[in-house]
Amino acid sequence: MSEASINSLAVALFSEILTDEQLIRNRLSRVLPKGMEISHFSVLNHLARAGGERSPAQLAKSFHVTRGAMTNTLSKLEWAGYVHIRPDWDDARRKMVAISPAGRQARDAAIAAITPMITELVRDVGEDKVRTTLPVLRELRTKLESD
Repeated sequence: MSEASINSLAVALFSEILTDEQLIRNRLSRVLPKGMEISHFSVLNHLARAGGERSPAQLAKSFHVTRGAMTNTLSKLEWAGYVHIRPDWDDARRKMVAISPAGRQARDAAIAAITPMITELVRDVGEDKVRTTLPVLRELRTKLESD
């Protein structure tokens, strides 16, 4: 394959990914429970799945955002009663974050709201195509995370 062909393929791939991401975000925003942003859902889902507490720095690293951006998201989640933030008993300069029962309920409501939409997309595209695509997307993510 020529360099020009590879360049064209790369541009086409990333154009599709970026367009898909924007369209998915728009659809998710429309079906998430009132007042919940995608970033809120993402953090609640991460905390629910991970179990236990995480520091804001750990969460920022997991989501590839600045500490300031994560602090802003966590402040909104705390205000809504979705997370508990406490001082780290070993290092008073740090904080620890845990999902609250209300946060778990909000996350579950969000999952219930988005599941029909994403299931329909997978059904429309076809399960076999999605299964074939997942390893490629995971490999791209892994390569991007390692840089």
